[in-house]
Amino acid sequence: MKQLHLAGHPLIFLDEVDSTNNYATRLLSTQKAEEGTVILTFRQSKGRGNGRNVWESQDFKNLTFSLILYPRFLAAGSQFLLSQAISLGIFDYLKSKTDGAVIKWPNDLLIRQKKIAGILIENSVMGSQLYSSVIGIGLNVNQSKFPVHLTAATSLFLETGKVSDPEDSCGQILKEIMKWYHLLEKGESDFIVQSYLSNLFGMGEKRIFLKEGQPFEAIITGIDPFGQLLLQTDSGKISAFPFKSVEMIF
Repeated sequence: MKQLHLAGHPLIFLDEVDSTNNYATRLLSTQKAEEGTVILTFRQSKGRGNGRNVWESQDFKNLTFSLILYPRFLAAGSQFLLSQAISLGIFDYLKSKTDGAVIKWPNDLLIRQKKIAGILIENSVMGSQLYSSVIGIGLNVNQSKFPVHLTAATSLFLETGKVSDPEDSCGQILKEIMKWYHLLEKGESDFIVQSYLSNLFGMGEKRIFLKEGQPFEAIITGIDPFGQLLLQTDSGKISAFPFKSVEMIF
């Protein structure tokens, strides 16, 4: 393991690790890490996604890192604002590289309906406020082929035809993320929510969703303060759906 410095962030670079989020969580349990600390590896053996999902990443081709933040200015009940800010940071990075990027609720990044990046945020709470956040980010950078079960995956290389430097990509993403994080810190929550909704895949469109295996049609009308998806059915009724309770069919 070697310790470096990247884009104004303390950086711990690991030759290999099970999960950068696991490492960051272990780090926080034993010592205080400076805000903005980044755990970076190009070989992650047990990458994690939301819930029981895994994040598969080809060694040395992609970007897998975790960012440690202390958003203690944010109420625990408003933690989805942090997710929106992080999503917007990665969205802005992708927008600077290619066309067609959108955010898919709650915090996946798509290009032309194929997943290019995912986010896993693990928060700790003290009292009524957030205390610390470990933000895991996986971005497909230079991978040209994906396993057969990942038919809806893409990479920067596949979208642009250009090879990118993952370390440079990391620095650029961090710059965009911290821009949105500082807006959140300044209380610009309305602007963050509006920006998130304006770049949300399927917003205002009638789409087919699955709930407990049953399809239904609905229009995305927004996101509630807890990050639940607001869907309006043909009856005109608007209902809130928590993460994993409903799935959008493209």
